[in-house]
Amino acid sequence: MTVCHRYTAFAGLLLALSLPVANAADVMITWPGGWEVQAVPAEADSHIMRQRAVKNDANGDPQMVMELTQSTLAPEHQVNMEAVLLEMRKTLQKNFAQGGYQSACNKIHDSTLGGLKALETTCKITQNGNHVITQTLVAATQEQSAYALSYAGPADGYKANEAQVQGIRASLRLGQTQP
Repeated sequence: MTVCHRYTAFAGLLLALSLPVANAADVMITWPGGWEVQAVPAEADSHIMRQRAVKNDANGDPQMVMELTQSTLAPEHQVNMEAVLLEMRKTLQKNFAQGGYQSACNKIHDSTLGGLKALETTCKITQNGNHVITQTLVAATQEQSAYALSYAGPADGYKANEAQVQGIRASLRLGQTQP
């Protein structure tokens, strides 16, 4: 990977993580070895919890960035998950477009997240016709919590780490305290 491609991929990952997402309570991710957990400072008076980790290659270049956000919802608040995910996708596409990238996302479809029914979409980000980043957005709700999971990586890093990411997703138990 050339320095230019590394910079492009890294810049794209930073753009991807700048998306506004929903968040909330007792979520705990047990990160596998090789993931660098990054501190995400809590905002004052916020009912939002975020956890983020990065998996780097041998050169220190990010191969996958994964972030889970949990937000507390007002009592009896009903969330239109499709509208939330559409807005997340729109924001992602707008942010990448401002950086000179093009994006194509698949249709929002049913999925699962931490044992909850969820909606999901995956976007391929290109620059000058070259596939540089893949990003997946997943959103779910349970009782008074909303969850958003975002993971992204350069095209080759995403593919190489997808099985491990699916394992992390499968191990999540949202709304439950993990051992």
